[in-house]
Amino acid sequence: MVTTIDRRKVQSSFHRQAGDYDSHAVVQRRVVERLTRGLASQNLQPARLLDVGAGTGKLLGALCRLYPTALAVGADLALGMCQTAAVNLSDSQVVLVNADAERLPFADGAFDLVLSSSTFQWLPALDQAFAEVLRVLAPGGTFRFALFGALTLFELRESYRKVLRGGPDRTHNFLPQEEVLAALQRVGFRDASVQAELEVERHADVPDLLRSLKRIGAGSTAPAASRGLSERRIMLNMMDEYRREYGDADGIPATYEVVYGWGVKAG
Repeated sequence: MVTTIDRRKVQSSFHRQAGDYDSHAVVQRRVVERLTRGLASQNLQPARLLDVGAGTGKLLGALCRLYPTALAVGADLALGMCQTAAVNLSDSQVVLVNADAERLPFADGAFDLVLSSSTFQWLPALDQAFAEVLRVLAPGGTFRFALFGALTLFELRESYRKVLRGGPDRTHNFLPQEEVLAALQRVGFRDASVQAELEVERHADVPDLLRSLKRIGAGSTAPAASRGLSERRIMLNMMDEYRREYGDADGIPATYEVVYGWGVKAG
């Protein structure tokens, strides 16, 4: 499956929203905590680590505390995210690089551990990015990541599709966990594995959800109303459908499927 996301818009959106991201990224914080707990339970002692899609530096900061002697590097496509992470991690000895996950500017075998959190769902396909991770890993190095899978925001996407009536579907297609595993295996990771967990946010109403998505730079996951009257009507109908199908007295749910994956580079 290939997503319909425009990565240039994603880059621009995350750049603009970097300063507001942490106050709205509820599920993303939980994912960082889950990844960190998983790493703490492993006997890993990396000398050099890389966080791909470092964002505002939440995961990178946790990694610095977990591996205080490691050289820690963060890479992000959005310059605003790199700048925000630099401020947030000013007390840490980290290196931040404005770089594309599909074209990492690092030498072969440069890192013992590569991680990523809530990033790879923005790629049109995973093979190139996973191949780059494999390339920059040293033999025997470990790759651990989390991305949003196929059930993510299914309430929003299904509500929109129900009212389209044959019009163009502008929602984002998230990859199923089976495709994530297949991509790991295709590029050559050993001991590749994935597992999925559901996380649910609550919002007062659909406009509140859409504003939250926009404020974390993820507005392109949702349909956007154009200036045309017909598109605005579709958006209003979508909100009505969402409330009717999934809402209750406490508001609406927004489900995220978090796919956790790992693999090892053959030694």
